[in-house]
Amino acid sequence: MTMHNATMKYLSIIILLVFSSLCMKAETLHKQLRQVQVTARRPMKEIGVQKTAFDSLTLKENIALSMADVLTYNSSVFVKSYGRATLSTVAFRGTSPSHTQVTWNGMRINNPMLGMTDFSTIPSYFIDQASLLHGTSSVNETGGGLGGLVKLGTLPDVPDGLNAQYVQGIGSFSTFDEFARLTYGNDHWQSSTRFVYSSSPNDYKYINHDKKVNIYDENKNIIGQYHPTERNRSGAFKDMHLLQEIYYNTLRGDRFSLNAWYINSNRELPMLTTDYGNEHKFENRQREQTFRSVVTWDHNRSNWKTGIKVGYIHSWVAYDYRREITTDNWSSMTRSRSRVNTVYGQADGEYSPNRKWYFTANISAHQHFVRSEDKNVILQDGEKAIVGYDMSRIEISGSASAKWRPIDRLGMSVVLRQDMYGDRWAPVIPAFFIDGIISPVGNVMLKASISRNHRFPTLNDMYFLPGGNPDLKNEHGFSYDAGLSFDTGREGRFTLGGGVSWFDSYINDWIIWLPTTKGFFSPRNVKKVHAYGIEVNANLAVTPADGWLIDLHGSYSWTPSVNEGEKMSPADMSVGKQLPYVPRNSASVTGRLSWKTWSFLYKWAYYSERYTMSSNDYTISGHLPPYFMSNISLEKGLSFKPADIQLKLAVNNLFNEDYLSVLSRPMPGINFEFFIGITPKFSKSKKNYTDL
Repeated sequence: MTMHNATMKYLSIIILLVFSSLCMKAETLHKQLRQVQVTARRPMKEIGVQKTAFDSLTLKENIALSMADVLTYNSSVFVKSYGRATLSTVAFRGTSPSHTQVTWNGMRINNPMLGMTDFSTIPSYFIDQASLLHGTSSVNETGGGLGGLVKLGTLPDVPDGLNAQYVQGIGSFSTFDEFARLTYGNDHWQSSTRFVYSSSPNDYKYINHDKKVNIYDENKNIIGQYHPTERNRSGAFKDMHLLQEIYYNTLRGDRFSLNAWYINSNRELPMLTTDYGNEHKFENRQREQTFRSVVTWDHNRSNWKTGIKVGYIHSWVAYDYRREITTDNWSSMTRSRSRVNTVYGQADGEYSPNRKWYFTANISAHQHFVRSEDKNVILQDGEKAIVGYDMSRIEISGSASAKWRPIDRLGMSVVLRQDMYGDRWAPVIPAFFIDGIISPVGNVMLKASISRNHRFPTLNDMYFLPGGNPDLKNEHGFSYDAGLSFDTGREGRFTLGGGVSWFDSYINDWIIWLPTTKGFFSPRNVKKVHAYGIEVNANLAVTPADGWLIDLHGSYSWTPSVNEGEKMSPADMSVGKQLPYVPRNSASVTGRLSWKTWSFLYKWAYYSERYTMSSNDYTISGHLPPYFMSNISLEKGLSFKPADIQLKLAVNNLFNEDYLSVLSRPMPGINFEFFIGITPKFSKSKKNYTDL
């Protein structure tokens, strides 16, 4: 590490110490601070809930961001990324990515084969509402979220009349990002069409620490070594997204909506840093076509409301791995194809007879039809065979809750949830929540909750060939939460808020894939995991003078996640050790300085070391060193008679940090991207798009 980089790292650590308690629960600030009113009346629906909500400034920061980027710099969850346009998964509170549930407009979008969601395929520009429900709080929405829930959605929030916007981004490594949006709105109808296209050869340079090049003297004696500088090989991508939304409001308490989202992705999988092969003699490619749609009817009355949703998901994923044996003679080693069709339905209701009681009920069903096959498996006699599975499974989840507020400063909630996967029922999931304002001064609130939860094995866990285990048990356990939050401020001057929470979770029958004597891996219920820790978050917004705004957010998480199960063999060294790829410490800080039509943003994220082996071996390949990331952007808005113009320059990895998020997967150094946005002025609108 150079002296410059070391100095910058220490500077960033100082920034963390100053602002580690500053985070992201603030609502959007439109150049003027909101008035802080301490009130005991809180939403009954959120009694005791540990929730992180993202404002529109965070979600719409720039077109190049995926939801993986948003979560990295604005939350305490761990984002495991293989690089831009490659797999990015999210893990809550020391659990695995499959323990995080993800919903889009109410419909669960976790892959039923793998149980996880790739957040690199979710453009933040397609999301209008995003929030995290931590730990036990996820039981209010769905089962299976042993770590938590990521809740995503869209809104009929469009300007009146016809409006359009186009944004062009040009960045390092010949990266191009395009965004277009066309909307129309009136009292009854709202329509929005959004389009995103991103492409890049993604061939950034990096120092390969897994290789060494010898330096020879004139007598061919080795006199030194160095790590070579290489380019990311076979990492090109082309991603296209199209989102169509139509909303109709009767203005008599009924709203109808249609949301349809199409994805077409063609990505190469970059070669490992340990690979000495010629990239021109290999093809390692994944293609995906996914269509998601949800139709919703909401019926609202003064003290009750009901809603019905129906949806459909079709996903086709192809993975091909082949190599050139001789000139123009290619041999296919893997030719995997999977098709997933999911039919979704949901009905829910809410009823509040008075100010003290609030009742909810919900039932949802996801019917999956999955066909997974590898058309290129070589048998012992040299013949090729098609190996895979063709299965269907229905997943039903129902819940009922009663929320009671005996006095204005105290609230309690009981939730009962029942889940069924296929023909297997899980025991009833109970959850209890309580919160109370212990001091009106500063709106100091205490929250606590406890719940049981279950997660069923994925289809790959049970039926993948070879190795699937249909006899797997459900993962299950208890989780506990307790937290303290505050919110204060002075009108027109500043707002200050934040909180600290403690969590403790025990998960039994943890599923892990282990090698077998037959030469392949198979999943087994082997672990008992104890995940616990502390989460801290806060926000500060200050108006030092007219036209100025300083907005600071930060988060910190300490997350031990320890295997407390029995040894699998005398040589098993995993008991009592931190789970692989779970950092004990993570933090993020964002700071925004705004003056009139100028805006400067600084983002900082930190992850402590992660082990790549369950034994926590402190070897070169057994652990990944800690790293930090710093990004900045400068934005300027211009207004002309025919159109508004937005200009933005973004610098990623500002201090050229040399780091790995995943073993043998290189990450880019400092890189740049410039955006120009054009918003024509067709007519006077209630709202304007101003964020890139």
